[in-house]
Amino acid sequence: QVSLAESGGGLVQAGGSLKVSCAASGRAFSTYFAAWFRQPPGKEREFVAVVTRSGGGALLADSVKGRFVMSRDNTENMVYLEMNSLKPEDTAVYYCAAGAAFTRAPETYSYWGQGTQVTVSS
Repeated sequence: QVSLAESGGGLVQAGGSLKVSCAASGRAFSTYFAAWFRQPPGKEREFVAVVTRSGGGALLADSVKGRFVMSRDNTENMVYLEMNSLKPEDTAVYYCAAGAAFTRAPETYSYWGQGTQVTVSS
């Protein structure tokens, strides 16, 4: 059983940066892959990034590659998403997820946070 809680969302101007965080419960969090998804207004949830259990490797969506950085700190049970060069199309509710596989598919993740709103103004 894993509980996740996102924080750090807010309003930022286009071209700016924002870092969102995900706090996970329990010492067993390091046995799960961690991912970020986002859901823009009026659209379906989409993959953003996933990181390995050790934090040593990550896969990013093409839309954010070169702008976003995902990382995790298993000693603190924390997951991060550093967002740079933000665009209005990055506006979405950002969700943290955990699961047993390294995948882009939201249905493969077992645990989800409540989401945090990120709004990028033009």
